[in-house]
Amino acid sequence: MRSIVDNKIKAGLSALAIALISTSSFAQDKVELIYSDTVSETDIRSELLRTEFGGCLGAEFDFKPYFGATLFKQGTELTAMQRGNLDMAGLAIYDFQNQVPATSILGAAYLYRGYDHLRAVTHSDVLNDLWGEVESVAGVKVLANPYIGTRQLNLRGDKKIMTPADLAGVKLRMPGGEGWQFVGKALGASPTPMAFTEVYTGLQTGAIDGQDNPLPADKSMKFYEVTNQIVLTDHLVANNQFSISMSKWNSMSEPQQAKVQECAFNFEAALDKETLAQEAVLVDFFKSEGLDVYAPDKDAFRDHVLGEYLNSDFSKDWPAGLLDKINAL
Repeated sequence: MRSIVDNKIKAGLSALAIALISTSSFAQDKVELIYSDTVSETDIRSELLRTEFGGCLGAEFDFKPYFGATLFKQGTELTAMQRGNLDMAGLAIYDFQNQVPATSILGAAYLYRGYDHLRAVTHSDVLNDLWGEVESVAGVKVLANPYIGTRQLNLRGDKKIMTPADLAGVKLRMPGGEGWQFVGKALGASPTPMAFTEVYTGLQTGAIDGQDNPLPADKSMKFYEVTNQIVLTDHLVANNQFSISMSKWNSMSEPQQAKVQECAFNFEAALDKETLAQEAVLVDFFKSEGLDVYAPDKDAFRDHVLGEYLNSDFSKDWPAGLLDKINAL
């Protein structure tokens, strides 16, 4: 009898051990994806990332997003990805500029005529060679280019800004990096580097006179509380490069890669829809908050800015014929 009981106990323990090993193996087989972003955890972009990308991945993945630049500071994510310390990030096109100078064309102000033109370009094959160079040189794969809104000027004070000349001497916060700073200079302002998380205080104290961001970001960061006007320059149809390191990408199976790509497009579509919906109502919102919202002489801005780019060293790095291909779409 004892022998039978002992055998049953052994059999039970063996089954338990197998189950534990199987569970452990399953956990280890999960693909961990660590993501970093500078936007706040409550920003709609963060919410949609969790639901439309993270929720889309399924049980085979362990998606771990960090927001508010709590894991890596703005502008340091690419290096972290290349060192194997970070798997994914929402990068800016200027992050690639030092390593892949040809990408500077995609950061040029007034490159895109609007959202529809942006999508015509990014959903075509005209950028395939450029993204291929990013993969081989920078070690990063751009999965999608979610639209985060068109950048506008947001300023303290009541001085009307109708042409680039009106921005002379205005301390305009721009993200750090040569590409971002050139945008501010090309607009006619005095660009001032400052981290995104410091902008509200910078405006509040007068350390800067203004900043440029899409309207949804102005609202989510409450910049309207410490500014007086929004100038609808439409100078940058902003989109992030939703990216994954090539080392992480290459470590996954083809079905896993296909799933990540599917979910990236899912996130892009959801954020596009939300951003466009917000932009459609936010002008009225800012007016209701007491801000002066108006359009400047956009032709004057466009002509001045494009002239600055074409006469700069940036345009020397642009791939031959790519600007014509983009303009033709």
